[in-house]
Amino acid sequence: MSTTQTAPFSLRSIAVPAFGPALLFSIGEGAILPVVALSARGLGASVAVAALVVTLIGLGSWFFNLPASLITLKFGERWAIVGAAAASAVALAAAALAPLLPNGLWLLAAAMLVVGMAASVFSLARQKYLTEAVPVILRARALSTLGGVNRIGIFIGPFIGAAVMQFAGITGAYWVGVVAMAAAAALSVTIPDLVAKPAPDDGVPVPQATLRSVAVSHAGVFLSVGMGVLLLSALRASRQVVIPLWAEHLGMDATQASLIYGLSGAIDMLVFYPAGKLMDRKGRQWVAIPSTLIMGTAMLLIPLSTGFVGLLLAALLIGFGNGISSGLNMTLGADFSPDNGRGQFLGIWRFMADAGATGGPVLLSAVTAVASLGAGVAATGVLGFAAALVFAITIPRLKHRRNY
Repeated sequence: MSTTQTAPFSLRSIAVPAFGPALLFSIGEGAILPVVALSARGLGASVAVAALVVTLIGLGSWFFNLPASLITLKFGERWAIVGAAAASAVALAAAALAPLLPNGLWLLAAAMLVVGMAASVFSLARQKYLTEAVPVILRARALSTLGGVNRIGIFIGPFIGAAVMQFAGITGAYWVGVVAMAAAAALSVTIPDLVAKPAPDDGVPVPQATLRSVAVSHAGVFLSVGMGVLLLSALRASRQVVIPLWAEHLGMDATQASLIYGLSGAIDMLVFYPAGKLMDRKGRQWVAIPSTLIMGTAMLLIPLSTGFVGLLLAALLIGFGNGISSGLNMTLGADFSPDNGRGQFLGIWRFMADAGATGGPVLLSAVTAVASLGAGVAATGVLGFAAALVFAITIPRLKHRRNY
């Protein structure tokens, strides 16, 4: 009697269709992010309104996480990814044409909202796809790589946009985004379909999960591990604001601040895969706790820095801590998501993470307004220690071979 052996799964087998669209999508995002506020100002917006237009990207992503789960459920992961990338391409084309229209500012604002909504669908669908396509033994590596690919795209996107803007003006950045998003949509068509799971042997149909039923049945997870994810997201978002603000506080010019921020981002990109490998082999706590402690400590060190070198060292430490946490939120979401209702679970999970990303800078702003910038930075650093404590208590002390 012969036996059939299944070839071992390799991430390389799905690397291009799984990670290629994510890289292209993030390049498109990275290309436009530095110029959205400038575009709004050019269309007559005040500084406050220009900042709001930029914020619409994040707000669109945050509030569309729950509908994104329903869209992914209805159309499937592949076509949700394709549709989201195509919608972003159309929105960025509209943004590029906004200066030619009388109500261009409104069109730009609507386009940024659509980009945020599409990013929500794109991110949720690709996370769900990798969660189901990749064996648990490789899950953290796959999702850490996904997070790392996003960072790489966001990092190089502005440079591509800047190169094109030398010839096409500020709208060139949007056309870079259009091309990148359209390429992401085209490449996403090649994503292999997931193999359907067999029906239960007893023949009893499994009731379809809903957002409400998943929220109720997994409330304990959302209120425990989910709070750690919320705190981690708040810490991550705050670091993006803290570094340039403290650089300005120390009297540095824009070039010095950009250099520090860029070097921190470079460190961020270098360590995502080893961290994913460590999570797969040793368990999620081996990355969750150190990364949040490192970022929290670095935040507390920033108010103590008095010059370029001190801020640079603290920023590099933040970059390292954030880099090793690449994919951590997605991995934990995948670990705790149920087979029935995974899309709805991930929608709620991402909603909580984006709530933290929005709340972190708000906390920084509030404490700074009441006390000082140094106190505000220190308050965000405390978030790292709080997240580490939550993760230490709530993440099961289990290795990768169990699907939590």
